[in-house]
Amino acid sequence: MRSWQSKYRLDALAAISGVMIALQARANGELSLRLDNAPQAALISFSSGLFFIAIYASLNKKVKNGLRQLRGAVNRREIPRWRLFAGALGGCFVALQTSIVPLIGVALYSVASIAGQTATSLIVDRIGLTGGGPKSISVRRVSAALVTILAVLVSVWDKLAGIDFAHLAVVFAVLAGAFVGVQRALNGQINEFSGESFATSLLNFITGTSFLALFVAFLVFLGRIELQPLPSGPWWIYTGGIIGVIYIAFTSLIVQHLGVLTFTLISVGGQLFGSLILDLYAPSEGITVSGYLITGIFMTYLGVIIGGANQSRRARI
Repeated sequence: MRSWQSKYRLDALAAISGVMIALQARANGELSLRLDNAPQAALISFSSGLFFIAIYASLNKKVKNGLRQLRGAVNRREIPRWRLFAGALGGCFVALQTSIVPLIGVALYSVASIAGQTATSLIVDRIGLTGGGPKSISVRRVSAALVTILAVLVSVWDKLAGIDFAHLAVVFAVLAGAFVGVQRALNGQINEFSGESFATSLLNFITGTSFLALFVAFLVFLGRIELQPLPSGPWWIYTGGIIGVIYIAFTSLIVQHLGVLTFTLISVGGQLFGSLILDLYAPSEGITVSGYLITGIFMTYLGVIIGGANQSRRARI
């Protein structure tokens, strides 16, 4: 009885972690909308996450030891230095997220970004970016990628008349998912040497925040944007960074027990369900949910199931 209860608790936490991704997208998108400055919103979100994870790392010996092990691997040239900048891709992801969600909503953004992640996973595995050399691509995984891409087309089917900013936003949402796919592959290699997921995450937050700070400073220098005073509320628009840190904590705890496949299937389900609920009951201004979008959500989850059905190895992220 206890083992079943424990499994259900882990399943519930995996689903909640997926919902948290949707909540983060909504919070970051609303912050961007109120600031009218997506790069600054991304920087605020990332830097707040860095603040919280830096506090945790300073109190955790395992994280400090993981950073020392990673430094040693770099000094021995066991891992190229450029791979340590995987967090910059995370910065790009959040920058795109804050720009896109106010335009197309959380649900459509989730569908498009998951499609980008699924398609990119084929490429990074084929070229061996995840480590262990190039991997063959199965028909099942190609089919999964095609299903998720088709899901994006179905989701925007009622908006296909003419080209507008919404269509371009969907393309950038797919690109954001592609950034995450590559980042996860690089993080997998970093984690092999650090041996501690929070050490890898801390490095990601440091490099991501640094990238966004330079990017924002560059845009200010060119006169493309002006820094805006922080809006007074609501309070939840500032939760994107801490949600990211909590999500990392959840995945570190859950994946080692459920395995990557089970965690991915459940968490993606939670993300898509949470995204749909948010767009139905707490949408950004002008965002509506159509039957095409709901169909696309179900197709996306089907694609994830197809792609995951042939994975058997367990890993820790």
